[in-house]
Amino acid sequence: MSQATRICLIFFLQPVALGAWLPHIPGVQTSLGLTNSELAIALVGAPLGTLTTLLIAGRLAHWIGARRITLIFYPVFLLVMLLPFLSTSQWFLMGVLACVGSSMSILELGLNVLADEYEKRTGGKIMSKAHGFWSFGLLTGTLIGSMVAGFGLEPIWAGLAIAVVVQVTVLPVTVGLPGEPDAASSSQGPHGFRLPHPLLIGICVFTFGTTLVEGAIADWAAVFLRDTFAANPGLAGLGISVFSLCLATTRLFGDRLRQVATPGRLGQGLAIIGLSGVAVIWFAPDTLVALFGLGILGVGAALAFPLGVTAAAAAPGRSSASNVAVLSFIALLGFLVGPLSIGALADTYGIRTGLMILAPMIGLSLILAPLLTVAHASQGTEAEGNTETSRNGREAA
Repeated sequence: MSQATRICLIFFLQPVALGAWLPHIPGVQTSLGLTNSELAIALVGAPLGTLTTLLIAGRLAHWIGARRITLIFYPVFLLVMLLPFLSTSQWFLMGVLACVGSSMSILELGLNVLADEYEKRTGGKIMSKAHGFWSFGLLTGTLIGSMVAGFGLEPIWAGLAIAVVVQVTVLPVTVGLPGEPDAASSSQGPHGFRLPHPLLIGICVFTFGTTLVEGAIADWAAVFLRDTFAANPGLAGLGISVFSLCLATTRLFGDRLRQVATPGRLGQGLAIIGLSGVAVIWFAPDTLVALFGLGILGVGAALAFPLGVTAAAAAPGRSSASNVAVLSFIALLGFLVGPLSIGALADTYGIRTGLMILAPMIGLSLILAPLLTVAHASQGTEAEGNTETSRNGREAA
């Protein structure tokens, strides 16, 4: 099995357990007797855990390496992912989701660094494809979760089966990856706190606008279809599946699209498609049209994060791992802002109106997309400068 195939398989398997949980959110809301606002507060646990952990995740990745992170945190994440099914209260749910977010943030940082290291080592394009497989993994999980919910089965046993199968599969795949150089001994710039480069901050804010979309659909699509169109649990869960399918399929073509269009133009075009999806959701008269709008939105949101990861790794900063950690921290603020904002609006004006917060967020990504091209240009300029310095040093010698 090639290294690229191993990395894509690791990306695919990671979100299956997460996807299996998402269709059960409306059921947990009902069983715990939570309003939309109370559910929103509970769902904030995941991004809070993620953001808190990302403050140290970059240093951890630089210290022990992406491959070791994957080996250590894969089983941790799979075990923690079982806890939301055992929730007995709003605060218990919030706490276990914080544990989910914490373990997932470190694991996904390791996966992204693995893909970036592969691109730099081989020159091949894999980032969008790898995220496409991640989305197909999420889709697989949501389909499993929808079937479990539709048939009224006990979700904890399905989650346990997923954890066992995924871990048994992923362990030999990860072990087969090449070991990284000693990250702790490499010099990647000065130690201590340093403000991120303004270009990196702009890239992070671009990604923030679209990660909010992914988080909002993951948390609220099933609730939206249930409350607006009285969809049953199985059908409501399909909203996440349709979104994930369109997002995953688009990501499979992302690396090819990166070869025919600049990152900035590509980001802008997809943002416009995303805005079209929001409009369809707003005017949808029935479940079928709403599912179509979710699919369009999935296409529009597909490449923002992989484009952002590649641009962040190319931007000025201490190291690629540190830059990607900063990107993940700021971008994933969308998962914190989204549930709170949408939940509050949904209780006052309805869930359909609550979802309209996605429009200005995608508009923000549309405006900032050109910074992706600037980051790649700055990397090329820096590389040329390093080459010229090296040449001058050899001539002087």
